[in-house]
Amino acid sequence: MKELSSGEIRQMFLDFFKEKGHTIVPSASLVPHDDPTLLWINSGVATMKKYFDGSVVPENPRMTSSQKSIRTNDIENVGRTARHQTLFEMLGNFSVGDYFKAEVIPWAFELLTSPEWFGWDKDRLYMTYYPEDTATKELWEKVGVAPDHLVPAEDNFWDIGQGPSGPDSEIFYDRGEKYDDLEPDDPENYPGGENERYLEVWNIVFSQFNHTAEGTYEPLPRKNIDTGMGLERVVSVFQDAPTNFETDLFMPIIKATEKLSEQKQYNANAKDDIAFKVVADHIRAITFAISDGALPSNEGRGYVIRRLLRRATINGHQLGIDGAFLYKLVPIVGEIMKSHYPKVLEQSAYIQKIVKSEEDRFNATLNDGITLLNDVIAETKAAGKTQISGKSAFKLYDTYGFPLELTEEYAGDRGLEVDQVEFDTEMEAQRNRARNARGSKGSMKVQRDLLIEIKTPSEYVGYDQLTVPAAKLEDIIVDEKLVDSTTQEAEIAELIFDKTPFYAEMGGQVADQGDIVAENGTVVAKVTDVQHAPNGQNLHTVTVLGELKKGAQYQLVVDRKFHAGVEKNHTATHLLDQSLRNILGGHTEQAGSLVKPDYLRFDFTHFGSVTNEDLAKVEKLVNDQIFAALPVETVVTDKESGKKMGAIALFDDKYGDQVRVVKAGDFSVEFCGGDHVKNTSQLGLFKIISESGVGAGIRRIEAVTSRPAFEYLTNEENLLNQVTKAVKAPNSNAAPEKVKEMQAQIKTLENKQAALEAKLANQAAGAIFDNPETINGYSVITGQLKNTNMNQLRELADTWRNKGYSNVLVLGTDLDGKANLLVAVDDETIKAGIKAGDLIKEISSNIQGGGGGRPNLAQAGGKNPAGIDAALNAAKQWLAEK
Repeated sequence: MKELSSGEIRQMFLDFFKEKGHTIVPSASLVPHDDPTLLWINSGVATMKKYFDGSVVPENPRMTSSQKSIRTNDIENVGRTARHQTLFEMLGNFSVGDYFKAEVIPWAFELLTSPEWFGWDKDRLYMTYYPEDTATKELWEKVGVAPDHLVPAEDNFWDIGQGPSGPDSEIFYDRGEKYDDLEPDDPENYPGGENERYLEVWNIVFSQFNHTAEGTYEPLPRKNIDTGMGLERVVSVFQDAPTNFETDLFMPIIKATEKLSEQKQYNANAKDDIAFKVVADHIRAITFAISDGALPSNEGRGYVIRRLLRRATINGHQLGIDGAFLYKLVPIVGEIMKSHYPKVLEQSAYIQKIVKSEEDRFNATLNDGITLLNDVIAETKAAGKTQISGKSAFKLYDTYGFPLELTEEYAGDRGLEVDQVEFDTEMEAQRNRARNARGSKGSMKVQRDLLIEIKTPSEYVGYDQLTVPAAKLEDIIVDEKLVDSTTQEAEIAELIFDKTPFYAEMGGQVADQGDIVAENGTVVAKVTDVQHAPNGQNLHTVTVLGELKKGAQYQLVVDRKFHAGVEKNHTATHLLDQSLRNILGGHTEQAGSLVKPDYLRFDFTHFGSVTNEDLAKVEKLVNDQIFAALPVETVVTDKESGKKMGAIALFDDKYGDQVRVVKAGDFSVEFCGGDHVKNTSQLGLFKIISESGVGAGIRRIEAVTSRPAFEYLTNEENLLNQVTKAVKAPNSNAAPEKVKEMQAQIKTLENKQAALEAKLANQAAGAIFDNPETINGYSVITGQLKNTNMNQLRELADTWRNKGYSNVLVLGTDLDGKANLLVAVDDETIKAGIKAGDLIKEISSNIQGGGGGRPNLAQAGGKNPAGIDAALNAAKQWLAEK
C-alpha cells in the first residue's frame, strides 16, 4: 500500500479525472444558494443538480470535485461508530449526457488498481450491482474483476422520488482478517453487510431513468454518471486506520485535545475515545460552517452549529477540560485542510472569536442544565418512579445540549433510567419539523428537454445599447412546444432572438422589461421576464399583443427609466459590499442581493447586529465614493487576471473563460455580469433605510439611491418638523434636546408614581402580614391587593422573607384587567416537600393562566381577575391535603 497523505489522495483523484477530460470544479460553500430543499450541501451531486436537471448546460459535461458536505441526521452516532461524521468530503466524477457505463467502470478500476494511481490489490476489491443490470456485471468482469467478487444487491438502485434515477454499483475494499468482527458464517459477513472488514469506498450511480409523477420510469434523453467516494474512508484504507479518526484528517485535533485535557489520553478506554472523536468531528464541522458564512443561532443552520458546539463542549468536560477550549482547535483544522481549503486558515482568527464567544455563553448556562437535571432526578425519586421521562431528557438535550448518554450516566449514578422510547419519539418529532421547515419542493427537477435541445446562438448587447432596431426572432415556445407563429392576445410565450438588449435576471439584478415592436411600429409583445435558458441564451417571457413570426425582424426596446434605476442600485451594491468589508472586517461576505429600480436589498454575513455607529460609517463611505465621482469601468479578461486585479467572486458563481470585472475607481473591484452606471456620481445619493437580521448570521441592509433617496430624506424631514411642532421646540435643531427634557420629566413622574404605589401597597400589605393562618402545621398568609404590579408583589415577598412572617405566602392582584399570583415558601418548608412552583401550577388555572418558578418563589399571570379568590382558597386546600 502506498503511503499517501489525505491531501495527496484528494489531489490524485482530481488529477486522474482531469486526465480523462474532466473540469475540476472547486468545492462549493456548505451553505446552499437558491436551493430551499437543503439545509446544508450534503453531497457532491447536490452542487450539480442544475446540470443534471437541465436548467443549466455545463461548458464541459465532464466534471470532478472534492466537495465538503455536512450531514447531521445521525449526529448521535458520531464517535460511537467507525465512519459517522458530520463534516466529510465527497470525491466525485460526473458526466452530464456524455460518457456512461462503458467508460466509467474501466476508469474506476484503473484509478483503484493502477500502480500509477491508487495501486490497490484488485483481489481486495468487491463490487455490488443491481441484479437486473447485467451490463454493469459484464463490464466489471471485462476489466478483470473475478465473478465471485461481484455481488448482486436488490437495493442497488438510486431513487429519490420524482426526477433522475437509476441502478448503481458499490465498491468495497477487503481490509483483511484482522478487521473481522463477525463469525465467518454470520449472514452479515459479506461485502455490503454490516461489518468492519468490507469497507464501502465508492458508489457509481448510472442515472438513466426519469421517475415520473405517475410512478413510471422513463429513459432519460441524456444518461448521466454521478459517483461518490468518501475521502475519510479512503484515507483510512491508505493509512490502515481502524476507524476514520486514526488518520491525518483527525489525529492532529485529537492530539491537541489530549494536551488540553492533561488527564485523558486517546485509547485510554472506549468512553474517552467517544469524547475525543466527538470533539474532533464537531470542531471540523463548526469551523467549516462558520468559514462559509453560517453562524450560531436558535434556528436552521445556526441551530446545528450551536448544537454541535454544545455537544463538543460537554464531551470536553468529560475529558476534564474546563472553560472554553474549542476555539484553540480552529487553527489546527485550518492547518490540516489548507492545501485544498486555504480560506479556513486565513479566517481562523475570525472563526475563533465566534467559537469562543459561543463557548463562553454556553458554559455560563451549563450549570443551569445541571441544576435542571438534578431537579428532574429529585422529582422522579420523590414520585417513587425509577425512570426519568423522555420529554425531560429531550429538553436537556435540545435546550442545554446534554447528550442522552450523559443524562443516562447522571441518572444511573442515582439508580434511575431514562425513558428512551419517549426520548426517541421527541427526537423524531424534531426531525420531522426540520424536514417540513425546508419545504416540499422536489430536490431535483425533471429535465426540460425542449430548452436543452435549443442551441440557437443569442447575443446580449444591453451593455452598450438599450434598443436593437432589428433582431431576428429565432424560436417561439408556447405551452412547451416550438411554434412558427402566434397571434393570440394575452397568451404567454417564450422567445429567443439572435441578439437582445434585455438583461436576463442574474446576480440579484432583476430582468429588464420593455416592448417588442413590429416593423410597422406596433407593439406586438410586452417583455415581463427574462431568464437564461440552459444553453445560455436570454429567454424572454412575453405577453402576446399581436402577431409574432419565427424568422421575422423586430425592434427590441428596453424600458430606459426602469433600467437606469436598476443600474444605479446595482453599482450601489458594489460600493456597499466593499464599504461593509472596510468597516466591519474582511469576514463580511455577500449572502444575496436584490437590485430593483426603486431600491436595493443586500444580505451579508456578520456575527451580531451592526451598530448605529458602524452603519453610519458604512453609509458615509458609500456616499464619499459617490461624491468623489469615480469612473466605473468594465474590463473583459480571463478569470486568473481578474483575480490578480483583486476582483471579488460572489458565492460559487460559475465563470467562463472570459469574465467581466467591474471597477469603481480603486475602491471596488468585483466579477460581475450586470449593468452599471458610467460614474458613481450618477447615483446622486445613497441612504440606508433599514438593517436587520434575516437568518443565522445573515444581516440585511435595504437602501435607496438617487430620487428615491431624496424622497426618503424629504419624508424624514417632514416627520422631524412634526415632532418639532409637537414638543414646541423653536426649531428642528432644538427638538432633540426638548425631547430629552420631556423624557426626564416623564421619568421623574414615573418614579414618584412608583414610590407612591409602593407606599400604598406596603400599607395594604401590613394588614395581610398581621393575620397568618395555620394549615396542616404550616403558617400561611394569603391576600389580595388592588392595582399592584408583579414587581411590587416581589418586593412584598422580600419583606415577608426578611421578617419571617410565615412559612408560606400566597398573594394575588388585579391590574388593568389582568390577574397575577405570587407564591413564596421558606427554606424549612421546602425541605418538607412544599415547593412554590408546584403550588403555583396547582392554582393558576383559576385565573385562566399559567406560570412556574423556583421552589422558593413562583409566579403566574392570567386573564381572569375574578378567579383570584378561588385561587387563594385552592392554595389553602392544597396545603391542607399535604
